[in-house]
Amino acid sequence: MKMENKLPMILVAMALVMIASVSAQNCGCASDLCCSKYGYCGTGDDYCGDGCQQGPCYSSPSTPSTPSSGSGSVNVADVVTQDFFNSIISQAAANCEGKNFYTRDAFLSALNSYSTFGQLSSTDDSKREIAAAFAHFTHETGYFCYINEQNGASHNYCDSSYTQYPCNPNKQYFGRGPLQLTWNYNYGAAGNANNFDGLNAPETVGNDAVVSFKAALWFWMTNVRPVESQGFGATIRAINSGECNGGNTSEMNDRVNLYKQYCQDFGVAPGDNLTC
Repeated sequence: MKMENKLPMILVAMALVMIASVSAQNCGCASDLCCSKYGYCGTGDDYCGDGCQQGPCYSSPSTPSTPSSGSGSVNVADVVTQDFFNSIISQAAANCEGKNFYTRDAFLSALNSYSTFGQLSSTDDSKREIAAAFAHFTHETGYFCYINEQNGASHNYCDSSYTQYPCNPNKQYFGRGPLQLTWNYNYGAAGNANNFDGLNAPETVGNDAVVSFKAALWFWMTNVRPVESQGFGATIRAINSGECNGGNTSEMNDRVNLYKQYCQDFGVAPGDNLTC
């Protein structure tokens, strides 16, 4: 084929690449894709590595392994016993709104939608994941006291650059639930994954306990599980990076202490790299 005949085809291909790039800009990526520091969707180090804004980000040069289920998987219900759950929520004040909201049954019902949670390649890793998640649940909610972020309504958690998840001007996307789900893009994606209207009814995370735990487990499996093998410190960074590198040492240490306590409760060593 002559070069002059190839040229139109090359130009068309280049145009398609440019269109795809522009459409990906500012992200609003699918849940299994990373939003790079430049605002593009994809996988691999260039997207999920340094500067990754959303999705299954990781900070190490290579993708950490995240086995789904193995010979060491556990029955989560046998680990998160009613006594264990009560040992957390009993520390919340009697007048806490969460006392009549968060329940073990709601957590186990939500778990039906996330059956690979707590199912890693060894029993110890599985127990450490459960301990880590509940350490963050406890810290974020004050021992299951809070459903909604304190003074959350005073903040604007709408990022209009995520065009896939347009904000409803009459709704607010402040923190709700066990991991205090925040921002329009998280509500939108969590809603899509769990069959509720996260953008137009974000309050569902604060008034339906099963959905509340589902949203927390969605965030965990999407954003935290991919970095968990790096140690508990990496899970802190995935949930609230502002506490890392001296940003808020006391809050970080509270999470670490809870994690170590729950690992002790489950009879497993906490592992390395506990701080961020």
